[in-house]
Amino acid sequence: MSSAFSWTSFHAKIHRIIRVRQLLEPNQRILVAVSGGQDSLCLIKLLLDLQSKWGWHLGIAHCDHRWRSDSQANAQHVANVARNWDTTFYLQTASEDLSINSEAKARNWRYQVLTDIARKNNYNCIVTGHTASDRAETLLYNLMRGSGADGLQALNWKRPLEGDIMLVRPLLEITRTQTGKFCQDLQLPVWEDSTNQDLKYARNQIRQELIPYLQKNFNPQVESALFQTAELLQAEVEYLEETARELQKQVIIRENIIRENSDIVQINRHILKNVPLALQRRVMRQILQQIMPHAPSFEHIEKLTSLIQAPNRSQTDPFPGGKIAKVEGDRIIFEF
Repeated sequence: MSSAFSWTSFHAKIHRIIRVRQLLEPNQRILVAVSGGQDSLCLIKLLLDLQSKWGWHLGIAHCDHRWRSDSQANAQHVANVARNWDTTFYLQTASEDLSINSEAKARNWRYQVLTDIARKNNYNCIVTGHTASDRAETLLYNLMRGSGADGLQALNWKRPLEGDIMLVRPLLEITRTQTGKFCQDLQLPVWEDSTNQDLKYARNQIRQELIPYLQKNFNPQVESALFQTAELLQAEVEYLEETARELQKQVIIRENIIRENSDIVQINRHILKNVPLALQRRVMRQILQQIMPHAPSFEHIEKLTSLIQAPNRSQTDPFPGGKIAKVEGDRIIFEF
């Protein structure tokens, strides 16, 4: 159990967020991802402090990518923290033959590892220390890559990972400055990760250079402003996605042509003609996600959406794999 602590306004805020947003349940088995940095250390300390009110069973998991020469020492540091706080500890170290050479691959590996640990040890919830600062950085990163609203609202409070295992982020209203102050006030043993200063990573450039520039020259509260934008977009995206899913059920006809070893998707474009463009695009993207091997690009979605209003016998240029979509009366035919 965590040592005795003083109940602060910070504890009260996290307690309220968890309760109001229904992020966690009483008596739940929760696996906490802990890197040893200030955000994850703040998170596990808060959850341990709140444990007596919620009856949680907490475990700590650490993923060692073997990227840094001090990664083994980092893992031992987190193991010591878990032991000092009398909390079950799990460690997964990347094998030498595992190629984790990008941030995206590392993230995917971490979530797979955490999911495996959770499943094997009967945890139904994985909690990470992502903050409002992370959410602001993600919004800026995706904005510069040309992402739509879906990408700009990334880092949700709660989402399913695999089966009944949920990923939860209770600190999304908290900035990195606040987690740093919490760790400093309580003299928590923060592990300083040298890669956080490496500007070859785009997110570090955003964190170290872009956001401080925006804070200095445009808005000192830019992280909070971007958090609010992402929060608004999340609610709107959820509504549009659900509406598009219901619409898709009305417009899609799927036929299996066994003799040709191919499928045909037929889309009733008559129903879609008077639907707002935002929903047309989402319906087409959802359909393409089901039939394309990779995530559809903006160009793919626009190409299919344009057939809704196109003249009869119109067709697209080839999609990846050489397949085309064509208009036949009130239907768009897509054979793949």
